[in-house]
Amino acid sequence: MAVIPENFHDLLEQKKAFAHLATIMPDGTPQVTPVWFDYTGGMIRVNTAKGRVKARNLREGAPVALSIMDPDNAYRDIQIRGRVKRVSEGGADQHLD
Repeated sequence: MAVIPENFHDLLEQKKAFAHLATIMPDGTPQVTPVWFDYTGGMIRVNTAKGRVKARNLREGAPVALSIMDPDNAYRDIQIRGRVKRVSEGGADQHLD
């Protein structure tokens, strides 16, 4: 699991920042989508609808990357790389709310 430096937690927990989520297509090419996210229990969560490209690419163990830019300072950002830990439909509607 990626360790996120404390001085970037404001981007995850306080500011209303968007992330760019990078996934890998079946042919190996990258795919990038802007997403909203939240940070809960040390995990970053994103929500998507079935059938979307990113949803098809997000399977457990799949490599992903996020780039999150500070909405108050475009020169401050964090990049997080890792693997999808869990895919679930449970609680998706509540997560949207």
